[in-house]
Amino acid sequence: MEVVSTNHDARLEQLAESALATLGKLGYARASLHEIADNAEFSDADVHSYFDDKIDLVVYCVKYYKAKCVHRYDGVVEGATTPQELIEGFAAKLGETIREDAPMHRLWYDLRSQSMFEPRLREVVTMIDRTLEEMVWRVVDRYAELVGKPLIAANSSAVYGMLDGLFQQTLLIYADGGEPMIEALADEVRELLPLLVRSS
Repeated sequence: MEVVSTNHDARLEQLAESALATLGKLGYARASLHEIADNAEFSDADVHSYFDDKIDLVVYCVKYYKAKCVHRYDGVVEGATTPQELIEGFAAKLGETIREDAPMHRLWYDLRSQSMFEPRLREVVTMIDRTLEEMVWRVVDRYAELVGKPLIAANSSAVYGMLDGLFQQTLLIYADGGEPMIEALADEVRELLPLLVRSS
């Protein structure tokens, strides 16, 4: 029974990885369940044995991917010993994730928009957004701790909104602008984080 469970989990993981690649390339609206199955080298029947429909599959895939990346900045938080180290580490990690995972981030913003029209996506998108907000807050809170001054904003959603907006703007123009856009994002982070703590 345990072997069956392990095989089942392995196939689900294989399907999720392949589905994410297809969704990241085509976007939510253009990727059909058949295309996802075909690219994953699964039959349509195989996919339907795991998931009721495309939304069911997409919800699973997004949870699977985001579970792997919600601790992306924890190493930066734990390793930084000065405010500047944290800023530089955070900025570098933001750039790295755009370079390495741009299709996945585009898919995330696509799904976040789709969730305004599709109630079945809304719950998982809201849940993941909350975990991302907490992830960003850990960075900002640690920065304030290293500076030794309190944060101006005690509202994590406002801080997340600002940083997420900068990230999304960079992602949008990265395909055409390349590395200068990532460096511009790093400069924005260098300017923004000091503004989040009280000056005295």
